[in-house]
Amino acid sequence: MTDTAADRVLLAEAPRTAVPGGVGPGRSAPGTAAPDAGTAEQIGLLPMGRADAVVFVVGDAERAARRYAVALGLRCTAYAGPETGEPETVSYVLRAPGTRFVLTSLVQAIGPRGRELAGHLARHGDGVVDLAVAVPDVCYAYDYAVDRGAASLAEPYEVRDAYGTVVLAAIGVPGGTRHTLVDRSRYRGPYLPGYVPFERW
Repeated sequence: MTDTAADRVLLAEAPRTAVPGGVGPGRSAPGTAAPDAGTAEQIGLLPMGRADAVVFVVGDAERAARRYAVALGLRCTAYAGPETGEPETVSYVLRAPGTRFVLTSLVQAIGPRGRELAGHLARHGDGVVDLAVAVPDVCYAYDYAVDRGAASLAEPYEVRDAYGTVVLAAIGVPGGTRHTLVDRSRYRGPYLPGYVPFERW
């Protein structure tokens, strides 16, 4: 969602094997110096970022999706709502160069997610609620971020349907923005489990 979201993110890649004394990736053992630039170069940098999706909460997702599609020349590729088993929200996925825009509106606030979206709309009106980032290893990226101060919003978990399996996790950063970490390497569906291909308006 915006050029900023599409910027590449670099993480220092390190082995995920357990180390005695609780020393893990990116950490130095007590009494030792932090890795220098040479060490980081030997380990290698893991480019883990491309924007997977920018998720907006809006008052009327269908109307907003139609306007975005016409104004920006985007194509609607997926849909989720009460008909697909999602009772709280209606969502349309629009393909954009390098990412997706997901436009979501509230149908009814039943659970925590519905209440969160309702609160955002009440406080801020329409706006971005999630900047999702594609990563090659959700568990590693999640641990890396949380170890460095990101808030844990959802530990890594899997969701699946007939199209395959997606691994997800969520972190929060200063300013309140949610970042969903996504690995869809084993998924061939239109967006995420629960979404169906969009046919036409």
